[in-house]
Amino acid sequence: MTASPSRRSGGRAARKALRSAAPSEDQRSIRPGMEGGTFRPLTQGDMERIHQTALDALEQIGMADAPPSGVEYLTGAGAILGDDGRIRFPRALIEDMLAKANRSITLCARDPHYDLTLSGARVHYGTAGAAVHVVDVAGNEYRESTVQDLHDAARICDVLDNVHFLQRPMVCRDITDNMEMDLNTVYASAAGTLKHIGTSFSEPHHVKPALDMLHMIAGGEDKWRDRPFMSSSICFVVPPMKFATESCEVMEECIKGGMPVLLLSAGMAGATNPSTIAGAIAQACAECLAGLVYVNAVQPGHPAIFGTWPFGLDLRSGAMSIGSAEQALLTAGCAQMHQFYNVPGGAAAGASDSKMPDMQAGWEQMCTNVLAGLSGVNMVYEAAGMHASLLGFCHESLILGNDLIGHAMRCVRGVEVDDDTLALEQIRDVCLNGPGHYLGTDETLARMQSDYVYPALGDRTSPKEWAEIGKPNLVTKATARKEEILSERSRARFDPMLDGQIRKAFNIHLPA
Repeated sequence: MTASPSRRSGGRAARKALRSAAPSEDQRSIRPGMEGGTFRPLTQGDMERIHQTALDALEQIGMADAPPSGVEYLTGAGAILGDDGRIRFPRALIEDMLAKANRSITLCARDPHYDLTLSGARVHYGTAGAAVHVVDVAGNEYRESTVQDLHDAARICDVLDNVHFLQRPMVCRDITDNMEMDLNTVYASAAGTLKHIGTSFSEPHHVKPALDMLHMIAGGEDKWRDRPFMSSSICFVVPPMKFATESCEVMEECIKGGMPVLLLSAGMAGATNPSTIAGAIAQACAECLAGLVYVNAVQPGHPAIFGTWPFGLDLRSGAMSIGSAEQALLTAGCAQMHQFYNVPGGAAAGASDSKMPDMQAGWEQMCTNVLAGLSGVNMVYEAAGMHASLLGFCHESLILGNDLIGHAMRCVRGVEVDDDTLALEQIRDVCLNGPGHYLGTDETLARMQSDYVYPALGDRTSPKEWAEIGKPNLVTKATARKEEILSERSRARFDPMLDGQIRKAFNIHLPA
């Protein structure tokens, strides 16, 4: 019987050749901004009750410790300053400010190819945090993080397809002056990646010189304001229900300077948030609603990310449990509330309580990253590289996280059901006309890149093949890949003339 024309000879060689060719952007099985939202642990009624609880908290309890400028902005918008110094928010004010809030944000990158559109349940994964240590996998130990470590993390993120943005993941512990640390954080991040970057500022007066540097990099203040490629993470609250006075002043300066802001509420369930998942989400929503009122009182429609980041707590010891199932549910529930309010949102997932990139790290990082993606978090922060309950950052784990996030993103994409994917004609042809398998068919080859995700470092060899190639270790492979990336010059490096101008204006600690 003549073979079907849909079948090729030399299927193994053809598959190998097709796999080795990089797919075009529109042929990739996964890509930034895919729609999540299929995992919904909260019902519509649950979300309504959480919302009403948040409104009750803001109206009856209110927020303490707003700076004088914040009091002026908030009371000018319609909030009420009580005799106890707390600012309370009428329900109508919350609804009015939600109506003014920006519903869709584009986080720009230095290269427009990496721009991120935040709306609905579009999902993006990236780094974040303020780790004070770097994980030394070779020595099985921790050391203090440096500006070089931050720059290296940015350079690694720049080449990882599934890490879509770089929020500063670690603190430059080798720079003791806070102003210089903040400015060098901006420099090290921007010189390392063309993707969107995020930072934070220790004090309000640090924002202006940072903006001056960003104007230089952008080619002028007008170009910066047109495409702000850096956002600021603002820990504007000290849970429960208090403004972080100085951080609010930082936020005001960022807004005036045209910088998008992440409104970050990072309470601990059982410590600074209620111990219940629903209660922790409700308080985080209340705090971020207050932040949204604040932002829109300063500048209506300013780009603001609704950053509900309640963290899990091990109630036996008081230790953070950021890799737990409870953390996964906290993040998923927050994602639903972002969609309930129809505002761009971010939450934490993908970090581990494990100290090294081991099996514990794998199950914790995958559990929270998958649920975050399925629930439709716009910005999944701390999604790769973070260990020791946010105290340590690991470059090797960042690289391994690229594979892990790829699998999570494939889960986000889900299952397409149509005439082509149901494949009745393929089944008919293979069963009635062919050898009884689908290897080497045009249909199979065509789906290799568009439907499947392949790990860059994950091992799928047989035990025999694994032994023949020297029994490679996953972390060792990640270290080799790290060294390969860092051996190349950063494609995000500044023009030498611009770099010289920046170094003349600022005390840059990275070597030229």
